[in-house]
Amino acid sequence: MTCRYRVLGPTRALRADGTEAPVTGARLRALLTALAAAGGRAVPVGQLAAQVWVATAPADETAALQALVGRLRRALGPDAVGSVPGGYRLGARPEDVDLFRFERLAAAGATALRGGDAAGAARLLDRALALWCGPALTDLPGRDGDPLAVRAERRRTEARRDRLAAEIALGRAEGALTGLAELAAEQPLDEPLAALRIRALRSAGRPAEALAAYEEIRTRLAARLGTDPGPDLKALHAELLAPRTAPGHPETRPLETRAAESRPLETRAADRPAPHRPRAARPAPGNLRARLTSFVGRAGELAAVTAAVRERRLVTLLGTGGVGKTRLALEAAGAVADAWPDGTWVAELASVRDEAGVPEAVLHALGAREPLRWGDESAARDPVARLLDHCAGRRLLIVLDNCEHLAGAAATLTDTLLGGCPGVTVLATSREPLGVPGEAVHPVEPLPPDAALRLLADRGAAARPGFRPDDDPEACAEICRRLDGLPLAIELAAARLRALTPRQIAGRLDDRFRLLDRGSRTALPRQQTLRAVVDWSWQLLDAPERAVLARLSVFSGGCALAQAEEVCAEPDTLGHLTSLVDKSLVVATPSAAGDGMRYRLLETVADYAAERLAEAGEREITARRHLAAVRELVRAAGHALCGPRQRTVLETLDTEHDNIRAALRTAVDLGEEQEGLCLALSMSWFWQLRGHLADARTWASAVAALGPDPFLPPVRQAVPLTGRITDTPPPWPEERVQEARRGVRLMVLAADGSQGAATMERPGNRAYLEAVADAYRPGMPQNSRQPGTMWFFVRLLLGEFDGLGPTMDAYVASCRAHGDDADLGFALLVRARLVPGGRDDPGEALARFEAAGDPWGVAEALCARGEAHERSGRYGEAARDFERSMECARRIGAHGQVPVFRAKLASALLRGGPPAERERAERMLLEAAEEGAGHTVEAVSTARLLLVQHYARTGRVPLARRQLDAIEEGFTPGTAEMFTGIVLGLRGWLDCVEGHHARARERLAAAVRGLETLAYMVAPHLVLELFPIAAWALAGQGDPRDGARLLGAYDRHADRPGGTGFRQLPTDVEDEIRRRAEAEVRAVLDAGAYAAAHAEGGALAVRDAAALLR
Repeated sequence: MTCRYRVLGPTRALRADGTEAPVTGARLRALLTALAAAGGRAVPVGQLAAQVWVATAPADETAALQALVGRLRRALGPDAVGSVPGGYRLGARPEDVDLFRFERLAAAGATALRGGDAAGAARLLDRALALWCGPALTDLPGRDGDPLAVRAERRRTEARRDRLAAEIALGRAEGALTGLAELAAEQPLDEPLAALRIRALRSAGRPAEALAAYEEIRTRLAARLGTDPGPDLKALHAELLAPRTAPGHPETRPLETRAAESRPLETRAADRPAPHRPRAARPAPGNLRARLTSFVGRAGELAAVTAAVRERRLVTLLGTGGVGKTRLALEAAGAVADAWPDGTWVAELASVRDEAGVPEAVLHALGAREPLRWGDESAARDPVARLLDHCAGRRLLIVLDNCEHLAGAAATLTDTLLGGCPGVTVLATSREPLGVPGEAVHPVEPLPPDAALRLLADRGAAARPGFRPDDDPEACAEICRRLDGLPLAIELAAARLRALTPRQIAGRLDDRFRLLDRGSRTALPRQQTLRAVVDWSWQLLDAPERAVLARLSVFSGGCALAQAEEVCAEPDTLGHLTSLVDKSLVVATPSAAGDGMRYRLLETVADYAAERLAEAGEREITARRHLAAVRELVRAAGHALCGPRQRTVLETLDTEHDNIRAALRTAVDLGEEQEGLCLALSMSWFWQLRGHLADARTWASAVAALGPDPFLPPVRQAVPLTGRITDTPPPWPEERVQEARRGVRLMVLAADGSQGAATMERPGNRAYLEAVADAYRPGMPQNSRQPGTMWFFVRLLLGEFDGLGPTMDAYVASCRAHGDDADLGFALLVRARLVPGGRDDPGEALARFEAAGDPWGVAEALCARGEAHERSGRYGEAARDFERSMECARRIGAHGQVPVFRAKLASALLRGGPPAERERAERMLLEAAEEGAGHTVEAVSTARLLLVQHYARTGRVPLARRQLDAIEEGFTPGTAEMFTGIVLGLRGWLDCVEGHHARARERLAAAVRGLETLAYMVAPHLVLELFPIAAWALAGQGDPRDGARLLGAYDRHADRPGGTGFRQLPTDVEDEIRRRAEAEVRAVLDAGAYAAAHAEGGALAVRDAAALLR
């Protein structure tokens, strides 16, 4: 199926017959937009994920994107999106996408206009502009900063301008004025557009308004950019002032002449005759050299600096080495040069080594050094006095470049000059402020991602003609990101494009100082290599500053002041840290929590500092201090995770997660078992709350491997421990070490596979599980807390409990005896979910969590209570609880839980809300499905499973199948068979609805095989729920007796109202299926035969009844 795509406005996919393919959901439209904007080219996974998920990336972006692509294929057709190595491409030609048709038509129109065919240009441009139905790439979340959207909008503006130019060339200048005024309001600093408008006013016979329009643009340029109009506008102004003769009147010229005159100024510069201009004024003196490369990405900063230089007498540009201070200063000086009649002068101080040489260097730059004459003592005068004599009475701008190594002398000289020469303004560049009264400091930051990419594109094309970042956008973005957006580093990387591809450069950035060692031969030595740039800054530091900078390199993701003081271990760490911030080597930003500043190093500086730390032989000792600091932070946070400070603690651990991983890596690399045990156990609950299952699995396994396995023979009996292992820091006594080892091994059991129970399904584990069970005795306090509670489930799997109910009762009893409010609340919550019954476990859990001040627990208990209300048909009360739980989760940043609660709220409204609310509830359920992508299995599947039920009950089976497809696309090889069994069972139900009974029977048999390994112990109702569906399928296949037997088994074992364990279908849906199944069976079986077979089934155990399907 071939589609045409529209992205110039809301994203749409139009089939060949003109109908629109349904592309529902914000993320699905964003994905289609990103693919369509590539025009059939391959788009890497990383780039697509960044475009679809702007604010919060999913935990597994590859899996989340795979699921979205699957949905898009189902909407557009299986061949609509192709897979390529590392990415995807839309099966479309550029001509199938309105964006590329627009660009082709607009380019053809511009060509026609340049060739003098104004009528042809108008026709082409009208067709191009008619394609727009709104902003470009409307459905791309980050469109405002997306280079594709920015480029498209810029080309639209150019096409509008060309269309108006064509109108003027056709002799209809009056009709173009309104459009020109609108365009000028949108682009107030566009000089070519202003010139076009002025010419139109002149052609329309409005010379006074034309002069007023010139004055308007001149005033605006001066006010906003501190500059005068360019030479083309000035020439046009001179033409307006000059008297016109009849032959020169625009309306009497040939059409070709008027078309050429109406084109944008930059397209006419090469082919027009030079107009009459007033004699140019003699250029102001100075030594400002012309720049040889384009200035990229700092238009806003340039405007701010030029405005500051006009208003303040001392402006200092601050920034780290290679960030582009000098270039920005030179551009600003050039932009305001006309304001200083006695010149703009650049004094380069990098080569000056002695503070006493600063005045001489400035004198030399100003051309004011006096020739040495024999017997003339004037040359021996103080150079500062000579400088004051020279500058007194003059109006000039002095650029003092690279002041950082002579900051004191530069500050003294600046203070003297500004005090003695009122016509002097100084623009300085430095890595630290000069500290002179009245100084205006302007920090120069690294380039943002889009500007960094533009710089790489520009310099890369100069190094290797034909280079375009679009050919490998992922690698180019990685280069810019890992080089911190530093212009000098990016230019050095661009020079390497002569010999390496972007991917090769990106892959070698771990050794960036060796890679980026070839710059411009004409640059200053300290700017020719990346290492030289950082070396220059390093050499300006004193010994304590160097020590602090080097030691900061062990942090990952930054640090707070207290951490820096502990790890850097210098007497005045704060003073040195402040100095490093002033010298632009450390970046200081307010923390997200608002509790102080965070300090971090740019990656380039961090790599350099790490090298210096290793050279000093301090790497290990500093890493150990970092490990100890992080361990104490995590240990304290772990104790507060279930209390009133939960939100703050979660935010802290989110912020410090990179540091925590670095500390865990240190513990593993150095073999520090107890440190690793303390970190892993302290982080266990955080990882569970935030859904970081991969971290839990990886680090628990790595830490466990540092010591012996306590569950391998000979197994040592555990002793009762009343407190948490992490209540005290290491070193621990032997019994605590043994219990910590047991704890991380239980974490491994819980986290193994995508679900904790997956490891239990594997053969050969019984002896190990028996060792786990034998290590503890009933009544031990440590089994009332995570991860010790795994002991109860191990005993369940071994058959030591008579089912799930007694297991949960023992777990709750243990927590009542030994746990705190949060421990007991969690146990009650688990029992409420796994064994719903007559007890008010949700209500008691809620009370316990409220007493503990645990917001996560409150949200989950409200959800459990809502589920109980829903099972009882009290949908209004259920909806209120789900809404409260959603708000609680949102407040603590539990992003993976919000879509779960939203889905349950939507389901309650669908089932019990008024008909007018149901459309909104269905939309809410779809939004929850989109929102859950990339989070935990529960977040991904909850909304989709509810949508399956809803679509199936409302006769929309194809939509239900699509939701199951999306769930299956998110499965990984480690997904537990219990979850795949649930999906197969639902597919069997949908097959029955559509009459595919044979296929339904096959799927239901496979579902039973997947479920029965574990479900009989944990969730027997999952198997029972399949019996009515299977009875329906068997009746359809002509085997109604077994169908009646399955209904008999179901009627005997199904426990109302809730049964035990998990349920995939609500009670009312089960009842509907049960009634339909009985009707199908009775339709082909007489009453006596039905009653006999039903009775036979009622005598069967669940396992025996399930055998009828196998």
